[in-house]
Amino acid sequence: MKPHVIIGIFILGAVLLSGCGVTQIESGEAGVKATFGKIEDQPLSPGWHFYLPVTSWIETWSVRTQELKENASVPSSEGLISNLDVSILYNVPVDKVVFVRKTTGSNYRETVLEPYVREAIRNVVSGYAVKSLFSDKGRSEIGDNILQFLKVKLEPRGVVIQDVLLRDVKLPPTFAQSIESKLKAEQESLQKEFELIKAKKDAEIEVARAEGAAKSNTIIANSISEQFLRYQWVQALKTGTNLQVVYVPTEANLPIMEASRFNELGKIKAESGK
Repeated sequence: MKPHVIIGIFILGAVLLSGCGVTQIESGEAGVKATFGKIEDQPLSPGWHFYLPVTSWIETWSVRTQELKENASVPSSEGLISNLDVSILYNVPVDKVVFVRKTTGSNYRETVLEPYVREAIRNVVSGYAVKSLFSDKGRSEIGDNILQFLKVKLEPRGVVIQDVLLRDVKLPPTFAQSIESKLKAEQESLQKEFELIKAKKDAEIEVARAEGAAKSNTIIANSISEQFLRYQWVQALKTGTNLQVVYVPTEANLPIMEASRFNELGKIKAESGK
């Protein structure tokens, strides 16, 4: 057996025989010691601490992050009753354990933490509509407001509130159905509004197309003159028998389109010449 282990056993045996008490403080903990009923101002650090049970006592306090789970039924701004599951993350820092022990006591969780948490949930949630509890943004805002409320109330008492989490929200079936119906109606209204906007845009597009076609037709109609038709006729006569389309000006200044007529006319003149 190693020498330091032997020495430790010897010291522990001597302490027990002398009637002294021993308390082990682990990492993540702090100790509060009182002698003759007076609590010492400095907390005990991790390690072994000896004391005389007749005159002294040592309490072990956790300084790690702890969770308080709270289930509350609270009314919304519309008077609808919601059931909320809330988690509060908190701790008592090492430098505050003695202060909390002196001012509130070791049962601070039941004395101040739980009552303030319930008050915060009631006061904050009652100012919101039920639909806020169903959105991520609404839950985040409610959680932040509860967190700020608890910080103001509890940090001066030595309890640090780290975070507030809304784990679950439940409504009675009848209320849940009414909310779902309302949300569905809102969605349908938004859909109809979108369809109306789309129909107006489609109509504007069709009008623009019609106006473009009308302008195009006007430009084409204005460009067809008697001189243009005569020019096309002369050009057609020059090309001879290979023409498929012939433009002939008329008294009304309208073109007459004939296919493959010049080929036939050429054959007739050739036969008569023979």
